[in-house]
Amino acid sequence: MKRLLILPLLMTAMIVSSCSSCNNKKQVQEEDPNVVVLFDGETFEGWRAYNGTEIPGAWTVEEGAIKINGSGRGEAGAENGGDIIFDRKFGNFELTFEWKVAKGSNSGVFYLAQEVPGEPIYISAPEYQVLDNENHPDAILGIDGNRQSASLYDMIPAKPQNAKPFGEWNTAKILVYKGTVAHFQNGTPVLEYHLWTPQWKEMLDNSKFSQDKWPVAYDLLLNCGGEEKAGYIGLQDHGDDVWFRNIKVKILD
Repeated sequence: MKRLLILPLLMTAMIVSSCSSCNNKKQVQEEDPNVVVLFDGETFEGWRAYNGTEIPGAWTVEEGAIKINGSGRGEAGAENGGDIIFDRKFGNFELTFEWKVAKGSNSGVFYLAQEVPGEPIYISAPEYQVLDNENHPDAILGIDGNRQSASLYDMIPAKPQNAKPFGEWNTAKILVYKGTVAHFQNGTPVLEYHLWTPQWKEMLDNSKFSQDKWPVAYDLLLNCGGEEKAGYIGLQDHGDDVWFRNIKVKILD
């Protein structure tokens, strides 16, 4: 009798497995081949530390989101912290994601980043600012709000400024195409600029990354993306609690 019972169970398992495989194949076929899902909602597959190989312990996955658990010590203040990158370079692309912050929190999303040994990620990468505008002092620093959320950090303010309060999810998009860059926040375009142009050089000259203040950063950012005109996408550990989810890249090449 036991043998007779086992056979139907095995057949049922095979059918379920086969159906599951069919569903998976269908999902792959329906997925846009130009879209790369950077976060599956469950694991850090594809991610690693900037200038490293493992995920720092301060980063966790919580309720379908990547979370940086703040050290309370500011940027790079925790021994088990640090910025992370997706281990693939992108050139022309549209990056979409969602983010939220705890009260008074600060972070950022980097793009076109290069790995420079011994140097921080922002030395080579533009930054889409992620911030609690109401409670973090960076919101009133800089010039004309150019350190508020969705701004090109320390260079161009995001206008209109339509970020949601801490604890609420915001949608974001970064478009990079042949040197033209645009930031979006909650469905609204908030800034546009053009890499590798006199305008770009002027912005760098008037920022904290200017040649006289930080020559190494100036040279790297002036030629943002390097010879490939491509780079890594990174998430910043600024010592605060911040969440990211639904992270995808649509390749525009």
